[in-house]
Amino acid sequence: MTDIPARLAHARQEIAAAARRAGREPDSVRLVAVSKTHPAEAVEGAAAAGQRIFGENRVQEAREKIPACPPGLEWHLLGHLQKNKVRQALSLFSFFHSIDSQALAGAIDRIAGETGQKVDGLLEVNVSGEETKHGFTPAQVREAFPALAALPHLRIRGLMTMAPYSENPEAARPVFRALRGLRDELQSAHGAALPELSMGMSGDFEPAIEEGATLVRLGSSIFGQRPQVQANAE
Repeated sequence: MTDIPARLAHARQEIAAAARRAGREPDSVRLVAVSKTHPAEAVEGAAAAGQRIFGENRVQEAREKIPACPPGLEWHLLGHLQKNKVRQALSLFSFFHSIDSQALAGAIDRIAGETGQKVDGLLEVNVSGEETKHGFTPAQVREAFPALAALPHLRIRGLMTMAPYSENPEAARPVFRALRGLRDELQSAHGAALPELSMGMSGDFEPAIEEGATLVRLGSSIFGQRPQVQANAE
């Protein structure tokens, strides 16, 4: 874990370079350090190097890990959330990347209302149409957006997607470009403010930033390889 600060510094340099290539300010892109399956000690090492936003995939793992981590960190939920775990998730996370259905959005809004919270989240869009991925189709987002934007306790802040795995990062670019186009369309059609695009992981974050990502989700780039691979986050 001693190499985490060096990995983090390198990732920040690459993020800044990608932002500049796109004519953007480096601080327009935030790094979410994906700590799933890594221990609290790894989070502590990254936090000591200045990282403040961390992402987890599973409520159960986060429930055990977060209390053992330094205070004052910002925790994002990246993985699929079951409706029966919403209440627990709201006690752990401040930002939800993977709102993948109207039913889930409604559950988050209802329980946030009961607990007196205002919650920020992103709509997960399955741009590539892969059957193995969760998320709205683009057509479903267009249809559901007016109702979702009107929820009183859940603030839709933007969109999230994952590109199909490829050893060639450029293969992901059309997916990222399509998500940005959908976001722009929704903003124009509904007058909505959707500033966030969560897209790009360790293998493809550079084209994601060039296509407008504001949140990139990096795990192995910072923490090294995981003991097991889980879908739907990094």
